[in-house]
Amino acid sequence: MAPRIAEALERLQAGACKYACGGYLTGLEPLARHEVCTALVFDRLGRKMRMVGELHAAAGENWNETFYRLYFRTLGDRLNLRAYLRLAGLVPYKAILRERLTPHAVEALLLGASGLLALCPDDEYTSDLRATFAHLSAKYGIDAMQPGEWTLDGLRPANHPVLRLAQAAAFFAQDQFVMARTLACRTEADIRKLFCIDAPDYWQKHCAANEGPRRLGAFKAHIIGINLVAILQFAYGSYTGKEAMRDNALTLLEQLPAEENRYVSAWSNRGFNPRNAFETQALLQLATEFCMPGANDPGPAARRSEPPRCNVCPVGRRILHAVRLSLPTEV
Repeated sequence: MAPRIAEALERLQAGACKYACGGYLTGLEPLARHEVCTALVFDRLGRKMRMVGELHAAAGENWNETFYRLYFRTLGDRLNLRAYLRLAGLVPYKAILRERLTPHAVEALLLGASGLLALCPDDEYTSDLRATFAHLSAKYGIDAMQPGEWTLDGLRPANHPVLRLAQAAAFFAQDQFVMARTLACRTEADIRKLFCIDAPDYWQKHCAANEGPRRLGAFKAHIIGINLVAILQFAYGSYTGKEAMRDNALTLLEQLPAEENRYVSAWSNRGFNPRNAFETQALLQLATEFCMPGANDPGPAARRSEPPRCNVCPVGRRILHAVRLSLPTEV
């Protein structure tokens, strides 16, 4: 490697953790900016596809069951990710479909299997849920989780698993074709119409906090649009060879608002202001897979010793290519 290129790479790696190349990204022409973001988004979607592939295998390669598990993976907070996935494995989607015409039974299945009914007030409503679950657990051979498998401390009322599961029950009870409707989503309005479902009235006063919100809000709808709808469309289109479905996923990301998180804020502080979820997904991929030390290896030792991967990232390669072109030609 030529000395000047080595020096440029060293500068890139030194500033990577502070997202120093944000200024370079900001100065790109629109077409070049789109090319960089597209490469990063495809990287990120490729990683998400591997996750969907694992769910697809665990679901016996059934796409409706895969969608069901992906929904639960997206529904809650990171602290309870494993608990939601375990619940989705305990209560198969076919059981939900069989009980769908009785929404109270779907609610009993999910809340009863979660083990969280034990933490709810003992009143007529929850007693009925417990009795219904006792019958359904015997019918489907379901052993309930323990309440201790859930992390409940420090959660916002809107994100409490009891409320989320009541919303999930209402969502899956509304229609047996929810996966087909998810694949048909084209706009943010489509996502809100399908996913922003009210939990039953009881949970308005009996969830984690009194007068807690019963409906999935706009913020959560955006997360579902990015991490469920777009991912499902891209993965399903890839597995089935439907290129139009993959294109729909990318178009949807371009129509959804830019995300707000610490990574995006850091890039904004460097001058790069993303216009939509397509660009924020690109920035997340750039930050987590290339800019951080040891980004290619999750081990803590690697994070301390491995440099940022500027030499293989779409932005770093462009910068190094520009340096290479500026070198004098040897005679």
